Amino acid sequence: MAIEVRPASSFGDVATMVGPRRPDANVCWCLSYRIPSRENLELRGPARGERVRQLVREDPPPGVLAFDGDEVVGWAAVHPRADTSFARNRRIPHVDDLDVWSLWCVRVRPGHRGQGIGHALVGGAVEFARDRGAPVVEAYPVDNDGAKVDLTMAYVGTRALFERAGFVKAADTQSVLNGFPRVLVRRDLR
Repeated sequence: MAIEVRPASSFGDVATMVGPRRPDANVCWCLSYRIPSRENLELRGPARGERVRQLVREDPPPGVLAFDGDEVVGWAAVHPRADTSFARNRRIPHVDDLDVWSLWCVRVRPGHRGQGIGHALVGGAVEFARDRGAPVVEAYPVDNDGAKVDLTMAYVGTRALFERAGFVKAADTQSVLNGFPRVLVRRDLR
């Protein structure tokens, strides 16, 4: 299996990964951290998908997609931190004043998990950010020490996943997800 990671420039492929089964559903669409909290709370049903359609057309697009041949099998949200709610998040510290990029969501489709796609997504997201001049990429995974993480909360990734990709712990956070503390990990691209 040769996984290829590409910029998320196809709305249909992004919808396959993060969209709902019913268009009127109020699911995340990976907007929770990408747009201001107020806007996120106000968007309902199909308006959420339309907002993602707009983001996919922007440069840079809102993340990367993993493909196994022509089939989309994974998604990672990565964008300049300044354009995300992490820029104002009081629970996630700012380490310095660099124009860091945030990597906050890694999803692999059911039936494709356990094949290294998450690792490919993290690596592809780092390269995507590097190609656009990012000096550093940050992530905010759970520090679960090998314990099982509920799949609905596993989107943030684990500390071990990011450490295998060359990230190092830079700070503790005040955020907890699924009972596990989240840590701030970074990968310097300079």
